[in-house]
This record gives sequence, C-alpha cells and structure tokens, in this order.
Amino acid sequence: MTRKPLVVLGILGLAAWGEFVHWRASRAHAHERLPARSEAVVVLGYRNARGDRANALNRWRVRAALRSIDPTLASSILVCSGASGSASVSEAALLACYAVERGFTGTVKLDEESRSTWQNVENVIPLIEDADQIKFVSNPLHAQKARLYLRHQRPDLADRLVRAADYRLGEAWPIKPLFALYGLRDLARSERSLAGKRQLRARATPSE
Repeated sequence: MTRKPLVVLGILGLAAWGEFVHWRASRAHAHERLPARSEAVVVLGYRNARGDRANALNRWRVRAALRSIDPTLASSILVCSGASGSASVSEAALLACYAVERGFTGTVKLDEESRSTWQNVENVIPLIEDADQIKFVSNPLHAQKARLYLRHQRPDLADRLVRAADYRLGEAWPIKPLFALYGLRDLARSERSLAGKRQLRARATPSE
C-alpha cells in the first residue's frame, strides 16, 4: 500500500475515534428522556477575550443549547453560566445576548460568578433545582464533566439529567480528535480529584 492511502486511512481512523468519544460522552451520566413538564438547559461559557460579543466557541454552545430545548414541555429555562474573566462583560451575559440574537424569547437566568466547571455546577443549582429535567450543554466531554460534578454535589438532581443535543455526527469533525484527547485527560483528572474528595469525606465521617 502506498503512503497516500495510509495517510487517508489514518485521518479517517482518527476522525472516527473523535466521533465515537464525543458520541459516548454525550450519553454518559444522562437519561435519554424523562417524564417531565419543565426543564433547565444550562449552557457553560468559555473564556471570552472580547467583551462585546460571544466568541465562536460560545456561539456554538448557545446554538447547541437552543436545539436542546424540548418544545413539547410546558416550561423551559435557559441558564447561562460564566464569569467575566478579562472581559468587561460576563460570559453568561454574552451567551444570553447571543441566544436572544438567535431568536430565543423564553426565560433566561444568569450565573455571572463562576470561574471553573465546579463553580458552574455549584452556582446554577439554585437556578435549576425546580426543573423536572436538566441538560448541561458544552462540548460533550465538558458537559459530561459537569454532569459528573452534579452527581457529586447533588445526587438527587443528577437523577434528573437528560442528554442534550450537543453531539451531531460530522459536526466540527476536524477538531473533535483534539477535543477528545484533551477532554479525556481532563475527565481522568476530575475523577481522581472526586475520588480524593470522597476518601476525605469518608475519613471525616465517624463510624457507628
């Protein structure tokens, strides 16, 4: 076999691996559907250097959040989460503005304080705890991390997690392998950190 077909096969294999990792992550720690009348769709912000408009990644996350909304439910709220970082306007506000720009007219709630995924989850809990079902929207591995954190922080709410529409076959396929590689390493670190937290909690709990 000549070099060119091998290169093509390598690219196709890498792309297929990236697709599989994202597909699997989009379904991890989440129900396919739940009997529900209301939902909260949480879109997680990414650092935004400009203060006047959401960047390309944040705009994609908003579009994924909007297509994740179930129009058959009686109530859906969009929760935008993210602090300002170096910009003058918070990520949450920029996400909300872009959602309105895309035609969203429903209820929007903001968390403008969070500077990490752990804080994203922690700070949106008061905004989502009345919803029958909950969706986290980001790239699928980051959303999986948020669901993992919710399961640690509020297991009762984690039982209401439903998968979002943040995975589509072939969407942004050239960058999926990079996102998959980073996301898997980040998830492994997060799981080790949570395991450490559980051990500390177990040691602090007096035995009966």
